[in-house]
Amino acid sequence: MVSDKTIQTLISPSPSLPYLPVELIPGVLSRLPVKSLLQFRCVCKSWKSLISDPNFAKKHLSLSTTHSIHCISYPSGHVLNPDKHVLKSYSLDSSVMTNQTQFPQTTQLPLSRQCFVYFDGSCNGILCFSEVGRDYVLVRLWNPAIRKFKELPSITEQQDINFGHSKLMSGFGYDPISDNYKAVFVLRGFKYVDYSRNYFCKNKVKVHTLGTNSWKSVSDFPFVGLSVLHSGQYVSGTINWLVSTGTRQNAHFIASLGQCFIASFDLGKESYQKVLLLDDYGEVDKYTLHLSVFRDCLCLISGEDVWVMKEYGNKESWTKLFTISYLRDPRTSSYSYLGATNVFEDGQVLLVCEGYDTWKYISYHCKNDTAKCIEFEITLEACIESLISPCF
Repeated sequence: MVSDKTIQTLISPSPSLPYLPVELIPGVLSRLPVKSLLQFRCVCKSWKSLISDPNFAKKHLSLSTTHSIHCISYPSGHVLNPDKHVLKSYSLDSSVMTNQTQFPQTTQLPLSRQCFVYFDGSCNGILCFSEVGRDYVLVRLWNPAIRKFKELPSITEQQDINFGHSKLMSGFGYDPISDNYKAVFVLRGFKYVDYSRNYFCKNKVKVHTLGTNSWKSVSDFPFVGLSVLHSGQYVSGTINWLVSTGTRQNAHFIASLGQCFIASFDLGKESYQKVLLLDDYGEVDKYTLHLSVFRDCLCLISGEDVWVMKEYGNKESWTKLFTISYLRDPRTSSYSYLGATNVFEDGQVLLVCEGYDTWKYISYHCKNDTAKCIEFEITLEACIESLISPCF
């Protein structure tokens, strides 16, 4: 927290205090946490104007190093109750990733009907999550740092009356070509052809650009396979899903991986490409292949090993970062599954453990080879702290 003395130093010269030139103030403020900046909007009109400027928000984002973990929480037995869903936000610092003594910031989710709620990704501090009902998908955007909220049009409003769907894959990211944000949903569609109920199935792709009032259809998803996780990873203007030709076992993992590759959707060109994995990523358990992001690069977690694609789209640029030694002897755990889900810039790795009816998370530090068990809800999303507003 910046003190009153520091504020006085910034805004006016004093014989007894050093003076900071006015032209340097934006550079100083852009390095402060969002919570402080929201308070400093009240200092003077010029500061309010500066902090509210979208260009300042972009500069602040480029310097931001604070990450948070967000969980969708609801009491046992209330998974479909719209009044019980709460978003919990934890600052990703040493206290949370060790003993989690910090009280989370909680937000009541503005749900309207009985539904399931899923994270669909995050980008530049904006969380994307969807409310999935029997005959509709409603997408919402939320920046928890500035508490700005945006509801997108329902996808069902754009469908033909005979077109049913279920969500296969989703993602959210920034399009550098249009300088805007887009949400992407891959839907399985069924359209009846005749009275004999013969039908064909195509994976339809819907894209929403912030600032518009509708979802538009783009060319059908060209790849055959199942995503390991529904939500994609945003990297370099693209949404990326780890896809397998195997069969799904449950909502999180697939029973048989088969052939794996990365299906990529370019947000600017609105086109697809297949990003190849490395030829030999080692012997892995069928459950422990996962796609993540590390320092703005695609990151593949393969069993104990963490790989990063240093040059996006270049198969030869896959480089092994480190080995998670904590996973070397999973028999010491009473859980039936142990694998990594997130890799953070300071070398922390978030591991998930699945028991018969319980879930646990473990924070592992690769630098000193230590691990701590922490409590999070099943569904979580990590994102950076920013001033970027979803309300275009």
